[in-house]
Amino acid sequence: MSSIMPENKKPKYWRSLGELEGTPEFEQFLRQEFPEAAEESPTGMPRRRWMQLMGASLALATGAAGCRYPEEEVIGFRYPEEDIAPFSRRPEGRIPGKPEKFATTLTVAGKACPVVATSYDGRPIKIDGNQLHPMVAGADTYSLATLLHLYDPDRSQYPIERDVNGQHSRSWDEFAVWWKEQSKKLEGGNSSKLAILHQTNTSPSVLAQMNEVAKKFPQAKWYQYESISGNTTLGTELAFGKKLRPLLNLEAADIVVDLSADTLGSHPTHGVNNQAFAKRRAPEDGPMSRLYVVESRFSVTGIAADHRLAVAASQMPSFVADLEQKIDAALESGETKEKPAEKIDIIITAMVNDMVSHKGKSLVVGGESLDAETQARIWRINNKLENLGKTVSFIEEPKLARDKVGTIADLAAAMNAGSVDTVIFLGGNPLYDAPADVDFVAAMDKTNTQVYYGDYETETSKKSSWHLPSSHGLEQWGDAIAYDGSFCVVQPLISPIFKTKDPIEFLSVIAGSPISETLEAVKQTVATAFSGSATEAAWTKVLHDGFIADSAPKAVSVSLDSSLDLGDVSVATWRAGLGEAFELIFHPGAGPYDGRYANNGWLQELPEPITKVTWDNVVTMSPKTAETNGVKQAELVEISANGNTVTLPVYIQPGQAHGTLAVGLGYGRTHAGAVGGNVEEGIDPVGVDVGPLRTQATMNLATGVTIKGTGKTFKLATTQDHFAIDLLGMREIGRRVGELVREGSVELFEEHPDFAKHVVHLPPNGDLWAEQEWMKESYDGHAWGMSIDLTKCTGCNACTIACQSENNIPIVGKEAVSVGREMHWIRVDRYFSGDMEDPKAVSQPVTCQQCETAPCESVCPVAATVHSDEGLNDMVYNRCIGTRYCGNNCPYKVRRFNYLDWRASDHRFEAGNQELAKLIFNPEVTVRNRGVMEKCTYCVQRIQNTKIEAKAERRAIGPNEIQVACQEACSSNAIQFGDLNNPESDVAKAHANPRSYSMLAELNTRPRTRYLARITNPHPWLAPEVEEHHGHDDGDHAHEHAEGDHDHEHAKEEEKH
Repeated sequence: MSSIMPENKKPKYWRSLGELEGTPEFEQFLRQEFPEAAEESPTGMPRRRWMQLMGASLALATGAAGCRYPEEEVIGFRYPEEDIAPFSRRPEGRIPGKPEKFATTLTVAGKACPVVATSYDGRPIKIDGNQLHPMVAGADTYSLATLLHLYDPDRSQYPIERDVNGQHSRSWDEFAVWWKEQSKKLEGGNSSKLAILHQTNTSPSVLAQMNEVAKKFPQAKWYQYESISGNTTLGTELAFGKKLRPLLNLEAADIVVDLSADTLGSHPTHGVNNQAFAKRRAPEDGPMSRLYVVESRFSVTGIAADHRLAVAASQMPSFVADLEQKIDAALESGETKEKPAEKIDIIITAMVNDMVSHKGKSLVVGGESLDAETQARIWRINNKLENLGKTVSFIEEPKLARDKVGTIADLAAAMNAGSVDTVIFLGGNPLYDAPADVDFVAAMDKTNTQVYYGDYETETSKKSSWHLPSSHGLEQWGDAIAYDGSFCVVQPLISPIFKTKDPIEFLSVIAGSPISETLEAVKQTVATAFSGSATEAAWTKVLHDGFIADSAPKAVSVSLDSSLDLGDVSVATWRAGLGEAFELIFHPGAGPYDGRYANNGWLQELPEPITKVTWDNVVTMSPKTAETNGVKQAELVEISANGNTVTLPVYIQPGQAHGTLAVGLGYGRTHAGAVGGNVEEGIDPVGVDVGPLRTQATMNLATGVTIKGTGKTFKLATTQDHFAIDLLGMREIGRRVGELVREGSVELFEEHPDFAKHVVHLPPNGDLWAEQEWMKESYDGHAWGMSIDLTKCTGCNACTIACQSENNIPIVGKEAVSVGREMHWIRVDRYFSGDMEDPKAVSQPVTCQQCETAPCESVCPVAATVHSDEGLNDMVYNRCIGTRYCGNNCPYKVRRFNYLDWRASDHRFEAGNQELAKLIFNPEVTVRNRGVMEKCTYCVQRIQNTKIEAKAERRAIGPNEIQVACQEACSSNAIQFGDLNNPESDVAKAHANPRSYSMLAELNTRPRTRYLARITNPHPWLAPEVEEHHGHDDGDHAHEHAEGDHDHEHAKEEEKH
């Protein structure tokens, strides 16, 4: 990559390699103040595809939420059933227009997620995490986005039968009649010809129905398959002699060592991990913990790390063995006192010293992709460090599957042998994601009957004799076991929109004893396992809470297996690197996961946390790897592994281990839907299917990989270089980013707590006009503000999805994103600093700063953006004429322009989709039309509703009563919102924190949103030198007052100056 920028002019912080190198393409992009002018349809996109995406986006893009109400308002049971239509008679106890909250549980990405769903006049419009549950903090992107599937017109709507004469729509009664005859052929000894393949089960009641099916067909064979699975329990079985679930306690850990676990990102308990970790990352509240991360590809946890080391995935066993050896030596001979010479030795020695000096207060976590032996070695390290039972505890693995469950390879072998006549698929999509060395298509062709039960048509259902539609999680009764083993309840918020059945109902049909009411089956499960919760009063509390309190099993004591022999592993291999060899990591797609969310437009358009790529999967590699192979950014390369080849675009990822390639799964679906791809309808797949490169032995990691550049370039829709704040040139950008993202070590903070305020020296306030009335304390006494703690933020994107769900923000598609037209009100900037091969990273959410002297307001010719008497920068959509002057004048580049029309009444959409779309509009947030500018409103609808409620109850608004959507979704509590005039509010305390600063305060915009500078806790050997503190000259005092003028809680003191 050639650079046009002199070495001494390169920025300290950089968003992408294009920015670092100052390529002509990047500079050309920056000089475009606005994306290219709006057209009827985006250039380069076929009109047919554009209209398909528009129609799907209408129905998928504007799901929203109701208002925030106190927890005691949560209602634990649903109202009498109603059709999805205006009420002919108001249900008892319901107030029209008042949102209600229900605690329920969704199975998301293979795990049970306790959630609170908001219902507006009988229709679910928002999903949040159930904060009452001990394993929930905030919400993750998958659970937030699940709402879209409820109103997705591509969701399966009725049973379908396929035969030689084609496809036929059927009823459930017709299927029941057919199955009754089919099951007669499988009775007695013939039941051995029945095979059932299911995904990971989380429901005790579903297991009970599986057992009923087994009674009906005693010789039927059961199989289980997940395309994405880990070895955590295998590691515990090897280390402790039984399968256990580890429960991490990051709050109790002074030293955390993450070994490819992504503890704060993709870990099964990432939400509570974030919450616990964040409690130890506030320097003003006590000693900070220290985080070491060793991984092959940059992760969310790697962003939060104090020290990070890139090690090839195939060499992690060697690294862990080396780490154990060094810990053994330190435990025997004491810590190393002398600082090593090489940086890599400094990091690993510092890591060992820290762990040994914090026995019982350290934690080593291994990733699920590691082999069982390496996992067991990690548990042995924790045992030596006396961490077991202190920073990590264990519960027994809940029994949620039948005994003697086979693998997908076993099923394929049985089908090929002709011993399977009828196969039932309980979800999943094996024709798409089965290992490449398991020819599942050919095996399935050797069966006579295939019954597929799932929520969408898939590659597998298309080749099945029957496809039976499953209900959405918000349409059914059920139960689930959370990660901590607690019993959670699933309750419906709405009757099934389509002709679907829940899993318990479906299995009861297969068992020959159809259940008329699933609720009774769930109650029977509760009565059997938790008799104390079977009474009416206790059951009502269960429905209110969403789970049975104290139902989680107690932690079990563990002891290392005395006969544990992990063999000899070279401790030097990892230092040598891969040489000229390449390996390929397969990781869950940030949007589609394993393909099950491929038709979810929110997730497809959500930027991947590290690469910021949307609508595609890429192969990431380090700059050194790219240079060695002569490939460039976005170049198409051929990747060969296990005898197969796929072609993918390159994304050069700083910080990735040399020789390690990484690709996301879940892309390239051919029968996903109007968003994810449907070849029968002429809709191209999103991304590339990399399944052909995976075999049974290489599901997580393939070695012996080859790559070959094609010289062809692929257009990537990445958001990282969009909305660059300074458009005057690369030199100015590099200078200014250090002012936008302010960070320092804990040592610097202890010596100079207010160092962040002195990064920029400001001239005295030079306002040309007197302070306006709306700048002062309002009549109501409210001054809404926000704070974002960069120390706690990991860039997970949950806030972005929550905001999109709350505020009817549309999907715009790949073509629009690629030219800078994405509509997200919150963008999460990711910056790198340091060496390209070993950089540090930091995330910074940026949204409307709600400036008190807002530059956007003064240039709007029609007063479409105005200031409220409570300091909000309001939008009046019906005044906006789309001049975009406000966007031009906004120094933060956080305003979005509607280039397309998303109104449900638009003539371009099918009538069916129009009716479905009306169900998901948030009635409290205006649906914007084409030609209108929009931006963050601080969730003004939540503010207003809380004010109305407080007024009706004749009380004051609580200091932290109002939670905005992004704040509610943030598991690390990095975002605070509230009234700056209330000194008891968390946001007022955050603004008074010496770490707080305003972005671009030198422009005198006086933003209501402040950031708390990022503080790291490096080991003394690796800590930067603390620079001499600047004195309080005139510029310093001016800076302090300029940033503090709008701190309303100190207004009287400010007047003295």
